[in-house]
Amino acid sequence: MQSSAGFPLNPVPDYDVFPDKNRFYTPMFETTIAGSLPKPSWLAEPGKLWPQWKLAGEALDEAKRDATLVWLKTQEDAGIDVVGDGEQSRQHFVHGFLESVEGLDFQHKVKMGIRNNRYDAMVPVVVAAVRLRGRVHATEAQVARAHTTRKLKITMPGPMTMVDTVSDSHYRDKAKLAMALAELLNQEARALEAQGVDVIQFDEPAFNVYMDDVKRWGIDALHRAIEGLKCRTAVHICYGYGIQANIDWKNSLGSQWRQYEEIFPALAKSRLDQVSVECMHSHVPMSLLKLLGGKDVLVGAIDVATDRVETAEEVAGLIAEAVKYVPRERILACTNCGMAPMKREVAVAKLQALSAGAALARERLA
Repeated sequence: MQSSAGFPLNPVPDYDVFPDKNRFYTPMFETTIAGSLPKPSWLAEPGKLWPQWKLAGEALDEAKRDATLVWLKTQEDAGIDVVGDGEQSRQHFVHGFLESVEGLDFQHKVKMGIRNNRYDAMVPVVVAAVRLRGRVHATEAQVARAHTTRKLKITMPGPMTMVDTVSDSHYRDKAKLAMALAELLNQEARALEAQGVDVIQFDEPAFNVYMDDVKRWGIDALHRAIEGLKCRTAVHICYGYGIQANIDWKNSLGSQWRQYEEIFPALAKSRLDQVSVECMHSHVPMSLLKLLGGKDVLVGAIDVATDRVETAEEVAGLIAEAVKYVPRERILACTNCGMAPMKREVAVAKLQALSAGAALARERLA
């Protein structure tokens, strides 16, 4: 069997049973990405969060698979330990999942303010009970698993962020819609686990916006999404992609960003294994990380809001600061957020910096 690019697809081993979730802890300060990576210019418009595809039909499907392979190899070459598909098959990190959901009207999108009206987006409308048409990320997982022996992470949008990125004309209750979407996420997550995915991450930037709802129903929805999983589970909570609307919002938050302080205690009590947070060049007090006792912490050590490439020294220094508050065996080095809108060459350089910085931290802190 071959991929669209002509590469042989190796047989995928049976990963239905995960006897030891803690088999992931070598080396110290493993490196990983938050999720998205820039799409090659031959696949989609560069530099955009909602890019238009350059191709259609079978040619587009082939290009998506090829882009996944390109970024898989690039991550390995950069020294990333837990690799991902780079979300190359999705136009947007939320709608890439929702496009496979029945009950949504994508033909008559409406303009809506999302993330508490931080910026406007054209979103689909929930018009009926939601259900999956079929598998969502089967191809990406199959291609990635067949071409890497490294730990593989697949990301999906979290229920609260999905609720915040649609217009609901059916459920008319955010918590009910979130639980319905969490059921669909769980169906896909179980199938991904069976394909050999080692880590399944749910992206919840909305957790930094609707903190009361996180405690009321947001974490409960995540628990429904991870129900029955034996692989490691993560939630990514950042301050958003490096787009101007998010940068402007961050500038309005003052000298200290304390949103994490409100939700970390609840997450520490949750059944999730890992929490991915934004740290590099942020105003998040690092001391807040101690509120995540018992969790693996994916420390965001790469700023996605600037093209300036971090030095290994800067990354290692941030990891050293995190070690003051989190046991070193529970720290992974990560990017602050996805890098979808970033220049491709900058993203590659930042991945290399992340790996070099983690290696330097190992030398100093082992």
